[in-house]
Amino acid sequence: MKIEASKKAFQEAQELIPGGVDSPVRAFSSVGGTPVFITEGKGAYLKDIDGNEYVDYVQSWGPLIFGHRDETIEAAVIDAVKHGLSFGAPTLAETELAKMVVELFDSIDKVRFVSSGTEAVMSAIRLARGYTGRDDIVKFTGCYHGHSDSLLVQAGSGAATFGNPSSPGVPADFTKHTLLAEYNNIESVKQCFRDSKDIACVIIEPIAGNMGLVPADKEFLHELRELCDENGALLIFDEVMSGFRATLHGAESITGVKPDLVTLGKVIGGGMPVGAFGGRREIMAKLSPEGPVYQAGTLSGNPVAMAAGHAALTKLKSNARVIDVLNKRAVRLVEGMREAAAKEGITMQVDTRGSMFGFFFNEKPVKNFQDATESDAELFAKFHAGMLDRGFYFACSLYETGFISTAITDAMIEDTIAAASEIFKEVKNG
Repeated sequence: MKIEASKKAFQEAQELIPGGVDSPVRAFSSVGGTPVFITEGKGAYLKDIDGNEYVDYVQSWGPLIFGHRDETIEAAVIDAVKHGLSFGAPTLAETELAKMVVELFDSIDKVRFVSSGTEAVMSAIRLARGYTGRDDIVKFTGCYHGHSDSLLVQAGSGAATFGNPSSPGVPADFTKHTLLAEYNNIESVKQCFRDSKDIACVIIEPIAGNMGLVPADKEFLHELRELCDENGALLIFDEVMSGFRATLHGAESITGVKPDLVTLGKVIGGGMPVGAFGGRREIMAKLSPEGPVYQAGTLSGNPVAMAAGHAALTKLKSNARVIDVLNKRAVRLVEGMREAAAKEGITMQVDTRGSMFGFFFNEKPVKNFQDATESDAELFAKFHAGMLDRGFYFACSLYETGFISTAITDAMIEDTIAAASEIFKEVKNG
């Protein structure tokens, strides 16, 4: 497969944009090679500037549950654009989308829209601190909650510790109130509560998608809920990635654990930049202008984004079985690849949640970030390059989750498995 135009475009971009990309993972640093520059998406496919087509298992990192250029969402966006791009004033579209989110999530009485997942999480944490009057927060190694200062904390090991910044430009004073715990390890969380009596909240991806797909154990989440209640801390579910992807009604509907606050994004924007955070009425009442905790945004509730999100959720709600259908395809994909790998003596760990899927080249099940780091990164890079060359676009990091859209057919799944089988044979034969 020729990608000469992408190579030239990447060289030019690096002269003007740091690293040549506007989000680091896109640079293909962990898999090698040159990122392909996309010119068009349609249905299940991406097309690059060299004219190559790829079955897309990234789907813009999750939002496009109905594939690229879904006609319903596209029509809603075009209609909204005809009335104006942005007003900086209230619109009915905000209320209509809010009604839908509140209806579908039992834990959300009120919701506020913002422009990104990072903004949603940053605001939810500020609200938790304002509501409890406390400063410290607990996060888990391997869970990514955006790039706000207090959450850019390096992974810890062993017992929970107060975090140190993992990026230059973040003062230690900004992260000294962040405690680290190990995912799926309740003892590490208990240690955090022993270390601090000033914990405002615990934030977690109940279905982690940023260390690969690693769902939290139900028992662990139940114990986490109890710990927060015992210590007067709020529990925040970060479902920016998993919301409306794993299930229509949020992780609470499949785990039985009800959070105090939820952060959302991706699908609720239908491909447009949108984030949101919501929760119990008495907590949200602390938010300005109703309460003293300040949060604002010029483009929050943008009418075009609201139209896209409303169209996406309306379509998903009226076709609720689609998540089960997509899960069957996701299961077939990862199980088919696992079986093909096993034939060549390669061990894969696989999992799915709704239309999300993940896999690791690892000898043991992955339960936390440390387990994920023990996966075979070199083999993943070979797999990624081989699949890209055969026309299948997977996430360019072993720490990312894959996504199935309704545009991906059973036949495409079988073609993907066949291509993966070829790569595994090549790896075995050196």
